[in-house]
Amino acid sequence: MARVPRKKKSGGRNKAKRSAPKKARKPVHKLKKAPTSRPIAEVGGDKLTFNHAMVYAANVERALGFYRDLLGFKVVDEFRHEGKPVYARLRAPGGDGTIALHMAGPGTSLASDGVRLYFEIRELDDFCRKLQAKGFYITQMPRMMPWGWRHAYLNDPDGHEISLYWAGENRMKKTVMRAAKEVGQATAGKGR
Repeated sequence: MARVPRKKKSGGRNKAKRSAPKKARKPVHKLKKAPTSRPIAEVGGDKLTFNHAMVYAANVERALGFYRDLLGFKVVDEFRHEGKPVYARLRAPGGDGTIALHMAGPGTSLASDGVRLYFEIRELDDFCRKLQAKGFYITQMPRMMPWGWRHAYLNDPDGHEISLYWAGENRMKKTVMRAAKEVGQATAGKGR
């Protein structure tokens, strides 16, 4: 089959009929697609891992009495100065997670607003009763939260917030949205 050359379209323009000059068009810049970057920790094939949380204490010996003696953490490293502990690294009794207790400097604020330590234990109610039997105050005894986990709240001797909890079957369920929806529906029903 022979090819037939196509006619060029004039686009309806006639050079002789031009009257007013057209406005200059601004050049159109194409947006370049941003390169997808990998997190720095993955660039060399390494992955960032969480090592430990540092908890500053006015008195490390007193903090050890709480984390080691009451909660059951195991001391894996300790540094003493003039016979007193000023640093201790502890491992959770039921896992690999660690915390470090560090002596706070003189006049240093120990406030940790916006930070809470979470420790999970299946026998939450029994554990809280044992803490109470040893004279420790729990600010909220275990109760079911709207997101489906049982939580108890307390503070360590330096006022750092702690949540003891058990997620159970609801560990990976998106119960927060369902609970919020149910509360919203209940509230809307009362306003009728």
